[in-house]
Amino acid sequence: MVSPVTVVKCEGPKLVPFFKATCVYFVLWLPTSSPSWFSALIKCLPIFCLWVFLLAHGVNFLVSHRSAKRIFVGLIFSAVGDAFLIWQEQGYFVHGLLMFAITHILYSSAFGMKPLDLRTGAVMAFISSILYSFLYTYLSGPFTYLVAVYTALIGFMAWRAVAGVQLCNDLWTWTKLSACIGAVLFVVSDLTIAVNKFCFPVPCSRTIIMATYYAAQMLISLSAVECRDEDDYRKKK
Repeated sequence: MVSPVTVVKCEGPKLVPFFKATCVYFVLWLPTSSPSWFSALIKCLPIFCLWVFLLAHGVNFLVSHRSAKRIFVGLIFSAVGDAFLIWQEQGYFVHGLLMFAITHILYSSAFGMKPLDLRTGAVMAFISSILYSFLYTYLSGPFTYLVAVYTALIGFMAWRAVAGVQLCNDLWTWTKLSACIGAVLFVVSDLTIAVNKFCFPVPCSRTIIMATYYAAQMLISLSAVECRDEDDYRKKK
């Protein structure tokens, strides 16, 4: 297995634009009360940088590897969802929800169904049920059903990411662990959005939401490079 230090040396430089774009977002901290195309650009810029990160491995790499290709497409839908959520108070929240629902389907497909790990699936289903039961009392109208479907999709995505780690069998890789942590952070980010929007104000909600979201997307993007040949890394030592 390739050491994490080697991976950081190889992949770290490609992520520098992402870290810079994320810093720009938090430094500018544009007010959400005045949505604009500029604020949408600044919010989406870190995700654009993750597109570049995956493209830096070569177009042939994306075309020839199913999981990497689906994560890349998932990032495209994520950026569109981010843009919609800039105007969520103008009625585009559901549009953003739909884009991220598609993203979770693509990520789930990228993570695959092996190993199945039904025990982890049962745990994730239980956690998802508890979270939805909590949100349900605050929901009304179409959101009662939309949030239920979205919770099921993100819960399924998290199951497939966590199931792939296989820590107990000592079969884990750094990329599988990256996907697992990324999926969990995505759940934290979206749960914070839901609680803050439907239930009650969450202190520092925007900071929590965006910090966990950007970290989640970066880690999931990193998991896409698992399909690269380990020799590629060894040559760069």
